[in-house]
Amino acid sequence: MIGQINDNQMKLKRIFIESKLPKELAPLHELANNLWWSWNKDAIELFRSIDPNNWKKHNYNPIAVLDNISVDKANKLLADKAFMDRLRSVDKGFHAYLKEKPKANTPHIAYFSMEYGLHISLRLYSGGLGVLAGDYLKEASDDNANMVAIGLLYRYGYFQQAISLHGDQISNFPPQQFTKLPLAPVRDDKGEWLKVSVGLKGRLVYAKVWVLQVGRVPLYLLDTDIDENNPDDRSLTHQLYGGDNEHRLRQEIVLGIGGIRALKAMGIDADIYHCNEGHAAFLNIERLQDYVQEQQLSFNEAREVVRATSLFTTHTPVPAGHDYFHEHLLQQYLYPYAESLGISWEQFVALGKINPGDHNELFSMSHLAMRLSQEVNGVSRLHGAVSQKMFNVLYPGYIPEELHIGYVTNSVHYPTWIAHEWNELYNKTFGKGFLRDQSNKEYWRKIHQVSDEEIMSIRQLQKKRLLDYIKSTLQEDLTRRGENPRNIFEVINAIENDALILGFARRFATYKRAHLLFTNMERLNEIVNEEGRPVLFLFAGKAHPADQGGQDLIKHIIHVSKRPEFIGKVIFLENYNMEMAKLLVRGVDIWLNTPTRPKEASGTSGMKAALNGVMNFSVLDGWWAEGYRPDAGWALSEERTYDDQSLQNELDAETIYNILEHEIVPAYFDRNEQGVSPKWAGYIKNIIAEVAPVFTMKRMLDDYYERFYNKLYERGRAIKAKQFKLASQMAAWKAQMEQRWNEIEVVEANIFDSDNFALPVGQPFKATIQLHIDGIDAKHVGVEVAFFKRINEEEVELQVKEELKLKGVKGHVATYSCQVDPELAGVYEYGFRVYPKHEMLAHRQDLALVHWI
Repeated sequence: MIGQINDNQMKLKRIFIESKLPKELAPLHELANNLWWSWNKDAIELFRSIDPNNWKKHNYNPIAVLDNISVDKANKLLADKAFMDRLRSVDKGFHAYLKEKPKANTPHIAYFSMEYGLHISLRLYSGGLGVLAGDYLKEASDDNANMVAIGLLYRYGYFQQAISLHGDQISNFPPQQFTKLPLAPVRDDKGEWLKVSVGLKGRLVYAKVWVLQVGRVPLYLLDTDIDENNPDDRSLTHQLYGGDNEHRLRQEIVLGIGGIRALKAMGIDADIYHCNEGHAAFLNIERLQDYVQEQQLSFNEAREVVRATSLFTTHTPVPAGHDYFHEHLLQQYLYPYAESLGISWEQFVALGKINPGDHNELFSMSHLAMRLSQEVNGVSRLHGAVSQKMFNVLYPGYIPEELHIGYVTNSVHYPTWIAHEWNELYNKTFGKGFLRDQSNKEYWRKIHQVSDEEIMSIRQLQKKRLLDYIKSTLQEDLTRRGENPRNIFEVINAIENDALILGFARRFATYKRAHLLFTNMERLNEIVNEEGRPVLFLFAGKAHPADQGGQDLIKHIIHVSKRPEFIGKVIFLENYNMEMAKLLVRGVDIWLNTPTRPKEASGTSGMKAALNGVMNFSVLDGWWAEGYRPDAGWALSEERTYDDQSLQNELDAETIYNILEHEIVPAYFDRNEQGVSPKWAGYIKNIIAEVAPVFTMKRMLDDYYERFYNKLYERGRAIKAKQFKLASQMAAWKAQMEQRWNEIEVVEANIFDSDNFALPVGQPFKATIQLHIDGIDAKHVGVEVAFFKRINEEEVELQVKEELKLKGVKGHVATYSCQVDPELAGVYEYGFRVYPKHEMLAHRQDLALVHWI
């Protein structure tokens, strides 16, 4: 007898029994394991046709559908000639797509983001930031950009929303089944699953590396939910935006530092590192350490290399929206980095602070990202200007508009968001070459050749799909909540197929002002219940579980929707997701957006609507400040009328009611004998022709290359050449300038006497200034005169700026002079600014030393 078993507890181990399709159907598995299928209409239809019911049940996930194929079903597919022909055609197109090599002589880009919205079956996103990142990877794949991406693999992701009978938001976190996702382990040289580690408070935390193929672009995802880690560390990749501030810090260390280590372990050394929002900013701390420890560069030299190859994109328009950490918390996790970089702790925390000596000041991830990135951008023209103001505190001596912070307006991935019928019409009407030249308006303007009847026919089809979805979804959701069956019938029966539908779907943060529409219930009642002109408002969106204000807005809308006058007129759809978003942006008539100015960095849902011929009605904030045309939508003014937000809310609400009542509703219902409103069809054609092409992801990707990637690529190659020779030179030069800068003194200034005399229009303004420059080469000292217009006590606006010419140098004294015609009239303020100059400075803030004299 070998031994007696006395343990009566069940002992189970998990085993994955992989389904195996017949050889002829094997291409289905390869297709399902690359997200390319998710934006290819033929591939989507191929998978849907296998089992339409299972397709919907499994959230349009082909891997889950394939796992449920029986032997009998597989044989039927094999015998279906039409299906097999479609499979061969899609598979051929897929391999032709993958076969194309990246463009030569283009930068290799590593893109870091906390979230990616790629498909409903992959819960790696919470909202707009993630969907934008997902769209960006898809376009990078379509454009064959040389790009890899880094993120975290969340076991539970962001929450799934349910609504209680009383309108309370319920947050559910069902786990993702990784075996039913298009994930593959990354293997090391020995064939083992690649793992990287990061130090957290003196212990090592390990992360497995997975790869998710987004067409041609690999997205590498780190997963800490493994046996090597303790339960607390395993939870780091459980939820997106879950846990407390310390949990967030640890997540961001794993993303940034762990992400760089994963790339390094795979032998990937990118030319450019693009940090999408500040969450991943620690990536450059790790890169600094690598250059110091492995290349034996000094900290200052390493910083030159890191900055020259880094881009930071900020998406947040208010300081409170950025990530901050207490210094004492940061010290517990990152103190060893200061020593390994060869700098003091005070120098280290200065990277993320305004006043390093203030131990109570919070460490800003965005400030860290900015200080270690040569280039910085906002995500719309207006947000770029807002960001310049927000970060102006980092660059004293300059006004916001002078900062190097640029912008690239966000956009959307055309194949993902376009309705099939519109895509068919565009391809037929716009002609060959359209898809690879999406931002060319000459293609899109051909929409005016299409009849109003055909335009409205497509619009009505999209609308019918949306209404069918709403009715079936409400039936399920209201039944689950325990609503009275009579009430459910009343709601569904009250939805009118011919109603003008306005959609409001987005994250439910209070600044989005979802409540604005309900400011005056009487006016709203009159608008939605006008005889023969019904109006329906659709709402959808999630409030963060910690945002009680946002949750209260949802509850308020639910309560309004139950009032007799608003039954079937105001509807809230729960659990907003990417598939629901597609139906909404394609099916509503108007996309409504009412953010508090100027808190909408960009917004992309309205762009998706525009692609599908849906008008926007929005505050002139974010992208709509660029996209608005009076013949293609409606707008609330960009400028505030009142400082008091409650008064501004009342004014904006009344403006919405008036525009609806007097412009929008009449235009929609004023129809001819064919049942078509020519005016409305004209609006649709205009937004398609003039607005949609400007906000395609192809244009956005091109902008990133033209404005940032190309110059970073050139700068990076130059700074690394000849064993980092230029990096060493620039670091030494900057150190010298910083050491001697405060010793620069004015010896003599001969300037027009503006205290006692007015400068006649047309007469030049003259000045001669002598500076003691203490051994600094005079060509590296710039002097300029700047004229400003005073806006208020805190703001001035630059009018004219001109550099003084270097006239000569005697010993340590340099003479500069100017003769400027300001070409201005009125009262202005002027001053002289001294600044460092070097032909290899990327921009003025690359060394932001300033003296005003």
